[in-house]
Amino acid sequence: MPARGTVALVDAYSSAHRLAPLFRERGYRCVHVRSTPVIPAVYAGSFVAGDFAAEVVHDGALDDTVRQLRAQRPVALLAGIESGVELADELSEALGLRTNGTALSAARRDKFRMAEAVRAAGLRAARQLLTADEDELRAWYEEMAREQGSAGRVVVKPVKSAGNDGVFFCDSPEEAGAAFRAIVGTRSALSLENDAVLAQEYLWGGEFYVNTVSLDGVHHVCDVWKTSHLHANGVRDLLDGAWLLERHGPVQDRLVRYACGVLDALGIRNGPSHTELKLTPDGPCLIETGARVCGGDLPNLVRRAVGESQLEWTADAYTDPERFRSRAQEPYTVREFVSSQAVVAPRPGTLLGYPRLDEVKALESFHEVKMAVAPGERVHRTVNDFTIPLLINLAHPVQDVVLRDFGTVRYLDGEGFYDLA
Repeated sequence: MPARGTVALVDAYSSAHRLAPLFRERGYRCVHVRSTPVIPAVYAGSFVAGDFAAEVVHDGALDDTVRQLRAQRPVALLAGIESGVELADELSEALGLRTNGTALSAARRDKFRMAEAVRAAGLRAARQLLTADEDELRAWYEEMAREQGSAGRVVVKPVKSAGNDGVFFCDSPEEAGAAFRAIVGTRSALSLENDAVLAQEYLWGGEFYVNTVSLDGVHHVCDVWKTSHLHANGVRDLLDGAWLLERHGPVQDRLVRYACGVLDALGIRNGPSHTELKLTPDGPCLIETGARVCGGDLPNLVRRAVGESQLEWTADAYTDPERFRSRAQEPYTVREFVSSQAVVAPRPGTLLGYPRLDEVKALESFHEVKMAVAPGERVHRTVNDFTIPLLINLAHPVQDVVLRDFGTVRYLDGEGFYDLA
């Protein structure tokens, strides 16, 4: 049977590697577009070449990439991860496909422009500075501290990256300066040159995710998460896990209204989005939005919890828009509450085993282990998403059981969790 059409995916890595099989199940042929000649090392293991009938490698010449893709006759084109967002905007616009367009494309990737676009739309946004000058950063820090009437805290990070790569929490001008020197002149996790830093006020409050899929400006909420953080391994607010919330509630409704306003401010009218935000004493405030599916394979976990996820909603938006429109904005129903939790390795070494893993597997809500570092491989001290050795996913119809076991995993983790050479 001939294919119903061709769907092009730009940088189908991380959670987005699950999109091509979905489109293929629906009778669509898939083509991969690689935005860079070499796949970033942190994502190389998640790419499945066999899911694609062809691959186009973008060499920087947009016209040539458009010509190659036009020959594939795609009916839809979308980004997989952050690195593919701007190219996907350019290609979908040039090919006359459903698109978010290029007018606000930079604001969907550049975190400084992102916050300014949100602020211009009348929404709460963090105070910030974009600078390539360490002295300017130190002076801005001191100004922020005077305004806050205390030592204060700021976040210093790359302008474009992913997975909390290069994020520093700074409590003094000296720490801010050290963060500047640690970032500028290096390459990000997406292999981009860091020639400046973004400094933002630290937002006090709980952190949440709102994952959506949009179609012609209609936003559907697929899942809402509460995240968990630790002060560990010298990192403040080290992300160590998240758990799924019900769709509605006083907190969720407030977050969703704000998140949908952010999508409008950034011109995200089509496709999946992952919005990270904090609920501060002054209300919700954006951390960042990615115009792509949520990472960490959380959409696959949502499938178990809800029955469908951001992945299925994305496939509907691009291949069955009438079905999307008929169900959009209906609340999801949680049949099993889920969480995803990282173990936090306290020191590096060669892994011999996880002595307490059987205790984790005996927990009532245990669902699965996703192993990034297997016995015999090198463990790194966990300081970001890319140095997590193991993810533990929990699932249970009663949320309190999940939260209890989430706490138990954190108790079991630590020095005794790892047998290191």
